[in-house]
Amino acid sequence: MKDDTLRKLKILAESAKYDVSCSSSGTVRRNVKGGVGNTVGGIGICHSFAEDGRCISLLKVMLTNYCIYDCAYCINRRTNDIPRATLSVSELVDLTMEFYKRNYIEGLFLSSGVVRNPDYTMERLVRVVKDLRTVHRFNGYIHLKSIPGASRELVDEAGLYADRMSVNIEIPNEASLKLLAPEKDHESVYRPMGYIQQGVLESAEERKKHRHAPRFVPAGQSTQMIVGATGESDRDILYLSSALYGRPTMRRVYYSGYVAVNTYDPRLPSLKQPPLVRENRLYQADWLMRFYQFKVEEIVDETHPDLDLEVDPKLAWALRHPEQFPVDVNRAEYERILRVPGIGVKSARLIVCSRRFGRLTSFDLKKMGCVMKRAQYFITCGELEAKGVNELYPERVRSLLVQSKSRKKQNDGQLTLLFKEEPA
Repeated sequence: MKDDTLRKLKILAESAKYDVSCSSSGTVRRNVKGGVGNTVGGIGICHSFAEDGRCISLLKVMLTNYCIYDCAYCINRRTNDIPRATLSVSELVDLTMEFYKRNYIEGLFLSSGVVRNPDYTMERLVRVVKDLRTVHRFNGYIHLKSIPGASRELVDEAGLYADRMSVNIEIPNEASLKLLAPEKDHESVYRPMGYIQQGVLESAEERKKHRHAPRFVPAGQSTQMIVGATGESDRDILYLSSALYGRPTMRRVYYSGYVAVNTYDPRLPSLKQPPLVRENRLYQADWLMRFYQFKVEEIVDETHPDLDLEVDPKLAWALRHPEQFPVDVNRAEYERILRVPGIGVKSARLIVCSRRFGRLTSFDLKKMGCVMKRAQYFITCGELEAKGVNELYPERVRSLLVQSKSRKKQNDGQLTLLFKEEPA
């Protein structure tokens, strides 16, 4: 690798690290004779985990970190004095192929700053993925960031070569977006989202008629919201996420805790560290909506517009609704068992299947993966002796679980060795 290319790669990889909207592809792109690589279902993300537990990686890089916009929250904003670089189409294609052949990566996550105009930038991104697929016959995973404001023709062409595409909303509220990024608006984001959605649906219909019709963004689309840069409540954020999940092609909404990279801008809050606990709670609430059959108004409402930072959203809901408990795991339907704190989707399914062959005890539940330290206050089963949430009252149960959590943090069971400092 040339020194100049390596310098560019270091700059552009560093600039790309703040975008978290990459995830498991969920698509299958098998290798063909004469082709290079393949995408196995469920893999294709940078330094994260696939559904089967494997850690996988991809080249996460920007085409350029030059940008015509001056967004207050972005490290690559026009007025920032930072190292700038631009990779040519051929350089980026060669980098991807060489990294893949050396088994460094399993795919590509490609984004870019906006130079000249959205269509000019999008055209160059399309050339990269098109060359990888058609010239080099690369069959690895490709996640492509669509440029807000790009034309439909370019988005449609990109969708023929990318496994997943994403357009970041960034700021949940239009007024807040206008404050921090006056040159942007939500319409330029939702329009390419609609193009991607329509392309996916049309491709699915076409493949019903013609088996070998080309696939369009087979892994769907995702988006990202910045948390903590503006004053939106968790309720506002989750209602927007719920509306996005109503779209048939939206696979994931990512929440990125605001990182104070531009501390000099008075429009931004002063934070010593990113709101990581809030970010984590939003992901947990997102999980409840997607897999646990919760609605937004059950997780947050006008009385509780923000998520509780001390306990997870599922436990917070259970403590607010003690009338729903205890749940008899040997008799209750699947949907009720799924709402018990400490019982996940897999455990709930095992419970429903296993109780047909005998009465379940707390020992059986532990073997199924239930977290009995939490679940014991909300269930009844066989010999379980712990008092429930209605006997101890929600405040007492909350206190017990929060104390248990704090003790666990203080004593993590690790051996600590203290060494005397040697004289310099």
